[in-house]
Amino acid sequence: MTAFDSRRTPDPAIVDDCVHCGFCLNTCPTYVLWANEADSPRGRIVLIAEGLGEASELSDEMVTHFDRCLGCMACVTACPSGVRYDSLIERVRPQVERHHQRTPAERALRRLLFETLPHPRRMRALAPMLSAGRGLGAEQLGGRLGVLARVAPRTTRSSRATKLPAHTQAAGKRRGRVGLLLGCVQRVFFPEAHLATIEALSAEGFEVFAPAAPDCCGALEFHTGEEDSAVSRARATIAAFDEIGPLDYIVTNAAGCGSAMKEYGDLLDAPEAHGFATRVRDVSELLGSIEPVARRGPVPMRVVYHDPCHLQHAQGVREQPRELLRSIPELELLEVATEPEICCGSAGVYNLLQPEAGAELGARKARHLSETGAEAIATGNPGCAAQLDAHLRKLGKRLPIHHPVELLWRSIQAAR
Repeated sequence: MTAFDSRRTPDPAIVDDCVHCGFCLNTCPTYVLWANEADSPRGRIVLIAEGLGEASELSDEMVTHFDRCLGCMACVTACPSGVRYDSLIERVRPQVERHHQRTPAERALRRLLFETLPHPRRMRALAPMLSAGRGLGAEQLGGRLGVLARVAPRTTRSSRATKLPAHTQAAGKRRGRVGLLLGCVQRVFFPEAHLATIEALSAEGFEVFAPAAPDCCGALEFHTGEEDSAVSRARATIAAFDEIGPLDYIVTNAAGCGSAMKEYGDLLDAPEAHGFATRVRDVSELLGSIEPVARRGPVPMRVVYHDPCHLQHAQGVREQPRELLRSIPELELLEVATEPEICCGSAGVYNLLQPEAGAELGARKARHLSETGAEAIATGNPGCAAQLDAHLRKLGKRLPIHHPVELLWRSIQAAR
């Protein structure tokens, strides 16, 4: 008997790959915050090794340190030995949910989040109430209710009224057929990013299908250990795009979604899931792989790019968003000089489950971004956008935040 059951057990061979060199330490957000070895990647790997030992138990201490991990995967990028910590933590989290008894308050919070966030219609109904709550001072409340009011994405009436076309023809000669994941949070709170994605892909020669289903790809649940729900959503996502017919790529403009969908093969261990995962592309990844045909016009703006962790570390997509931004005439691209590799603290629902750590990381990232002197921020993940907006507002900075493809589409429009 070990602390873990036989269902997708953490791989002991990956545990053995870690030589405890310490290259990961300065890239780990929680180690940077607390300098606690157990809150570092190599420290958590030691705890996983203990959990794999005979007669071991999943202790409360283990769970505390596993829960504190953001899953940002910066350690994977930093590791000279190629340790797949991402695989380890993604397999540990479901073990925790199956074998650890959470407190009633923790269970209630998780149920609230997963009964709301992956459901676009419920979130759409909730959005006006969030706005009203902010107007009544809910952001000043203590506890998680105040955190939710502060970090929940903001919408306008025009955003809530945005209609997304289910099918858009390619402009000019067709290069391919793609399916766009609308998903949950992006669809409700950032529909402008979807419109820009559809229009930019069309302008570059892609026929775009944006089906209403699935509601959610399962990323939020996958990254927090709700494995059964994640599996169900993964199967529904594959089925929804299969119904469209042959597609060259499945496109997403949300880093967390792309990271999860690229892991469907490991999650489901089925041929169709592996095949689906190989066709998943972030929109910047796809557009960065082709020679552009749409002309670019000037967008005079000083923009700093913020790397979403699930794009740069989990998917290895770093230069493509920057190249898209550099292709825009008169746009000056800036970089963060301080702690560029450290997560902003959003990490899916981490800023709600671990509000103190999430807030400290968010405040640090907001300061570092504002110090660049940029007029706007570009980032490719809705959670990052909401987190940065909340903490910039707290600093008294009201910088607009755009998805890189929104700026690209603005440039294409400017050339017409």
